Amino acid sequence: MTAVATNPFPITNPELVPAKRYYDDEFFRLEKETLWPHVWQMACRLEEIPRIGDYTTYEIFDRSVILLNTSAGVKAFHNACRHRGVKLARGKGNCAGRGFRCPFHGWRWDQDGKNTFVFGRQIFNEAIITPDQIDLAPVRIDFWAGCAFINFDDNAPGLRETLGPVADRIDARKADKLKMDWWFGTVLPTNWKLAMEAFQEGYHVMQTHRQLFDVAPNATLQFGRDVDDLPVLEGLSGKHMASQQIAFLQKLSEGMGGAMVHRTELAVIEKLRDIDLPDDGGEAAAAFYARACRELEEDARQRGAETFDIASSFLSADNHNVEFMFPNFFLLPFLGAMASYRIRPLTPETCLFEIWNLVIRPDDEPYDTPKAPTMLPFDSQDFPEIPRQDYSNLPIQQLGLHNLDFMRIGTSVGNGGEGMISNYQRLIDGYIAGRDPAILARATTIVNSGFDAPILDIGF
Repeated sequence: MTAVATNPFPITNPELVPAKRYYDDEFFRLEKETLWPHVWQMACRLEEIPRIGDYTTYEIFDRSVILLNTSAGVKAFHNACRHRGVKLARGKGNCAGRGFRCPFHGWRWDQDGKNTFVFGRQIFNEAIITPDQIDLAPVRIDFWAGCAFINFDDNAPGLRETLGPVADRIDARKADKLKMDWWFGTVLPTNWKLAMEAFQEGYHVMQTHRQLFDVAPNATLQFGRDVDDLPVLEGLSGKHMASQQIAFLQKLSEGMGGAMVHRTELAVIEKLRDIDLPDDGGEAAAAFYARACRELEEDARQRGAETFDIASSFLSADNHNVEFMFPNFFLLPFLGAMASYRIRPLTPETCLFEIWNLVIRPDDEPYDTPKAPTMLPFDSQDFPEIPRQDYSNLPIQQLGLHNLDFMRIGTSVGNGGEGMISNYQRLIDGYIAGRDPAILARATTIVNSGFDAPILDIGF
């Protein structure tokens, strides 16, 4: 990989991010040309295309990819006729028995991407209509966590090589078995990086999601006690601690529309209000969640859903409630369920933001699985409360950044909890600089370090 141009706004101090990285046209162009063609991108959830012939499309800038469930498994193809480049598929559907037909000259492809018809074949030189020249052009594909990932760079390191330890943490939760409950999308008037950064630190919770902070046991321990009117939770009896934990989980479930803590999980947890717990706060919390996890595992088994050792994952020192996978994909595991985010750049100051609610559900349970995101205005009251609160900040943050650049070099990053912002931004600089792909892959495994990470040495 070679540099396209000199980076106009590099990060020289890991605790300061130049504001123009969030709106400058030239910097956006560099990202488009040096980053996105070389990274693994979550292109679809496999449950979107469960049957042979099912397809969906993934769009990033001017590129379009068909994700197609073929007789040999899910494959990815460039969404273009091999004759004159016409886009073949729009949205999603099923092409079994009919394949794809170019609306321009009638060339056809079957449900496996093989060309089956060239009109007026005799007018072409046979050397330019061999199968490798006219079958749909493949795009590199791999699979993880119930999703298909694509990469336009055939020489880039493999998906697992770039994921790093986060893959083991998510695999332990059997994320490939999770199923969509709902799927929302919106266009935010916000740079894609700014939209991601709202979910890379918990520092904003006290102000933006005060309803969570007020009921979160020991919420002030990380950031101090300079918060007005926050209840003191130390010294609570075991019974009161159980009630406090349940109140927090209720607020989290309600605020996320059932994502992270699903309604089926909440129904189980709410029955634990009167369990006996030690009066020591730390021991009480651990005992409460150990019991809750056992009850959730048993409930899943009784419903015929494949589950995992929820307690081991949730109580692990390596557990993170937000997992970031560079460049633009998030999984938010809590107990058994997860939320998921995907953010795609559209323009320097707009992005497409999608949210999934993922839950453990029996394979044979009837459910109207979403076929596409429910698209809403970013300020719609139909979004759950917590995303709605985040969305209310982002457009005015985008506007404010235009002023900030005149006042100082850029936005500040707290090393104690906002380090992930610095880490991934410096990795972007590595792509712009054209660093060796193996070095970038190693750096990516470090950047994928989990919620509230400190500023880390990513190797350059």
